[in-house]
Amino acid sequence: MSVTQQQVLDSLARIKSPRGVALTNANVLSAISASDGKVFFSINVDAAEARAWEQVRAEAEAAVRAIPGVTTVMVALTAERKAGAAPPPPPQPSRGTPGVQPVHAHKPPQGGGSPMARQSEIPGVAAVIAVASGKGGVGKSTTALNLALGLRDLGLKVGLLDADIYGPSVPRLTGLRDKPELNPERKMIPLRRFGLAIMSIGFLVEEETAMIWRGPMVMSAVTQMLRDVEWGQLDVLVVDMPPGTGDAQLTLAQNVPLKGAVIVSTPQDLSLIDARRGLAMFKKVNVPVLGIVENMSYFQCPHCGTKSDIFGHGGARHEAEKLAVPFLGEIPLHMAIRASSDAGSPVVDSEPDGPHAAIYRAIAGQVRDQLKGVIAAA
Repeated sequence: MSVTQQQVLDSLARIKSPRGVALTNANVLSAISASDGKVFFSINVDAAEARAWEQVRAEAEAAVRAIPGVTTVMVALTAERKAGAAPPPPPQPSRGTPGVQPVHAHKPPQGGGSPMARQSEIPGVAAVIAVASGKGGVGKSTTALNLALGLRDLGLKVGLLDADIYGPSVPRLTGLRDKPELNPERKMIPLRRFGLAIMSIGFLVEEETAMIWRGPMVMSAVTQMLRDVEWGQLDVLVVDMPPGTGDAQLTLAQNVPLKGAVIVSTPQDLSLIDARRGLAMFKKVNVPVLGIVENMSYFQCPHCGTKSDIFGHGGARHEAEKLAVPFLGEIPLHMAIRASSDAGSPVVDSEPDGPHAAIYRAIAGQVRDQLKGVIAAA
């Protein structure tokens, strides 16, 4: 059953703003995306009013979820302080609509101010680890998938979450094009391939869709893919992070107690500079760094066997030694890795006895060894 924007608007018209105005008349709704049972939109308010609007956001999400045919809903509350706006004034007696407090009277709870206080385990998942990079184009997603397969080959039950909201690569890397189904509790059931439980925002939107989302929308999407997916029993959930040090990374760190992060870099200086930022971010939020992987470490000619250091060589190893974190290994720039990735048949699965699969499994073994305290022994 197709869901239209008008159905969504009709549903939202029954929700009242904190001042009693119909949500559709409050001039706060973004454009509404509604297709294939999936509905996305945001509620845009001034930062001073954010606390008063959170309940409205929850009611709006529940109302849209109740529309027949809706399978997925993401509603973000976007709060921005207006240019030149002063901090909200101290509470005063209400002069507005009877029974409605002025928005500045809604204060966050006092005490326990750390955002990490919101962390909670994902039921059934023993360890969540992030695969991250300071910049794009370093082969992070390919590394995340092959690392997950390497952990699988070590006898672990593994899931893969593609949290790269703006550029999801996992659908192409795995060859999966299906849409997730819902279980009776209305949680998404991850797709399965290569023995992995797999979820990606790319399964919910078309490949050509431009994800023009503000930070709060990204945070809502990451949270939903963590919490509203029936992951089952997993030893490790590998999360392919977007590049950089932004909202998605902080959302993950604040939502679940990450057991560690793997940083992917190339040997060149520009990549290493950004990798340092990623390392610094994870350390700041008390996430253990499991190590650094040097991807595209060297090129080995398939004809003569000569090695060429196209991007330099050894930079990531030196950086790991300098920062006192483990160096997990070198992955070459090779046609087989690129071709198998583009074909949706990752090299650890398509060439399990080859040299590149052995490299990924060796990296996976080091990661597994650092997680032995929290996962079942393989």
